[in-house]
Amino acid sequence: MQRLARSKAEAVAGRLEHGLVLGADTTVVIANQILGQPVDEADARRMLRLLNAKWHDVLTGVAVVRVGGDTRVGYQTTRVRFAEMSEKEIDWYIATREPFGKAGAYGIQGKASLFIEEIEGDYFNIMGLPIRLVYELSA
Repeated sequence: MQRLARSKAEAVAGRLEHGLVLGADTTVVIANQILGQPVDEADARRMLRLLNAKWHDVLTGVAVVRVGGDTRVGYQTTRVRFAEMSEKEIDWYIATREPFGKAGAYGIQGKASLFIEEIEGDYFNIMGLPIRLVYELSA
């Protein structure tokens, strides 16, 4: 995820004459399985069932590239615990279409907030941009 964040930022920075470019990439990890973005409804259902009533980690890699200068890279980890979700709740959530385009098939800032019991760490990291880390890397 740090490598991908760096690649994203450097791709943009390579087209600029000056400036500061931010790249980020978020993934979800549970039981040594990396959950990216779901490819379809069946994949979203599989991911949500894995997360159901369990703790998992959300990791976001961040890269800050100063055009013509240095690149700073870091990452943030936050633990998240899902409540127990019924099959009906999983079906409803998938029907909202919110799981698509999101690592782990959920967005904490949206309807999935109904199913989050507890977090340990940076809430903004779960949303995909750990603000404090970005500030530290930009300083």
